[in-house]
Amino acid sequence: MNDDQRSLFERLVASGQARDYVAGLTVEQAESLRFDWRVFRRPAQEPPDWNWRVWLILAGRGFGKTRTGAEWIREQVKTGQAGRIALVGRTTADVRDTMIEGDSGILSISPNGDRPTYIGSKRRLTWPNGAMAVAYSAEEPDRLRGPNHDLAWADEVAAWRYPDAWDQLMFGLRIGKNPRVVATTTPRPTALIKQLLDRQDVAVTTGSTYDNIGNLSQHFIDEMRERYEGTRIGRQELHAELLADVEGALWKRQTLDDTRTSRPPDMNRIVVAVDPAASSHGNETGIVVVGLGVDGHGYVLSDDTVQGSPHEWGTATIAAYYRHRADRVVAEANQGGDMVRHTLATVDDTVPIKMVTASRGKYARAEPIAAMYEQAKIHHVGMFQQLEDQMCEWVPSGPSPDRIDALVWGMTELMIAGAKAAPVVVPASLEQVSPWTI
Repeated sequence: MNDDQRSLFERLVASGQARDYVAGLTVEQAESLRFDWRVFRRPAQEPPDWNWRVWLILAGRGFGKTRTGAEWIREQVKTGQAGRIALVGRTTADVRDTMIEGDSGILSISPNGDRPTYIGSKRRLTWPNGAMAVAYSAEEPDRLRGPNHDLAWADEVAAWRYPDAWDQLMFGLRIGKNPRVVATTTPRPTALIKQLLDRQDVAVTTGSTYDNIGNLSQHFIDEMRERYEGTRIGRQELHAELLADVEGALWKRQTLDDTRTSRPPDMNRIVVAVDPAASSHGNETGIVVVGLGVDGHGYVLSDDTVQGSPHEWGTATIAAYYRHRADRVVAEANQGGDMVRHTLATVDDTVPIKMVTASRGKYARAEPIAAMYEQAKIHHVGMFQQLEDQMCEWVPSGPSPDRIDALVWGMTELMIAGAKAAPVVVPASLEQVSPWTI
């Protein structure tokens, strides 16, 4: 479709006559129109008109971030601006299921004559003109060491567990005439997002879920409004606000960022802490794996929290125990100690279990642990989005989520109650599957 035809169609859409126009097109013309992104995109989905290095799209759920990223990649390939592309998502499955094969992914928005070939086993897309894209997971930053790219699409960067993945991506973005990256994400006040917002070479686009209301199901819109409108999570997930810390919260995001690490030391002890859900209907069972390093500091190694039946959370707990080579499971007994022990024993009766009972309120239990964070004695190995959101949004007057309770139980066992237990040194390379030890 040429510029004159595109302009005509846009006028017909505005006047409500587009349906009749489309009915008179040939199959080839209709196909060309269907895949002409410049006709259907909103102004906020157009690339900024200046020489930026990073295009950061901070927008709510359903805004059209994925479609925008995929279409930008397609346009750059079509115009010969890209030859070697990096597609980086939160996980390998996210890259495949959303960025490549999703409803708004690269394959779906490409016409037959210009659709790339996808070889999943090689994590590779190849276009007819020879351009190639390789899929990477932000959970494996080391895979980005070495390869060079002239273009990149980074999706949900605010949720990447290892922020170093961004650094490795940028180190390799060094070939071609104008290497650039589009980063699409729902906003969270992470260190990376704050850094990008401060840079002069970053173009920022913001938008809400409701900007794309014409392309979203009414049921979805009604549910989002009913459940989240006017709430803190709605401000973040729908309206794309970059929220500040909650006044009165025990934890601050800056503290978590300042003490975060990607290379933990060997562990003296590792425990899997469990805070069982009172009900399997809508409630989560907090399962957090923590370790005591040889340096005497505490380390959060994994958040394996699940929502499900007792058998499901019991299985997840035992799996975490073996995966991290833990020395025991610490479980809260307040929600029925006998039931908890029985549930875990049903899955594996050889796993050592320590039942703990709350004799003090949640704030009294959490405060010493929060103080250790402020003293830089506890570190997160990577980022744990949901756990950290709960930590930085919980105030003592409200009910504490199960992830926080599990974290507090685990760190109390390692740093306070059982800190003098005989050490059993577990090399970090054995106790977790991490890109830093591959």
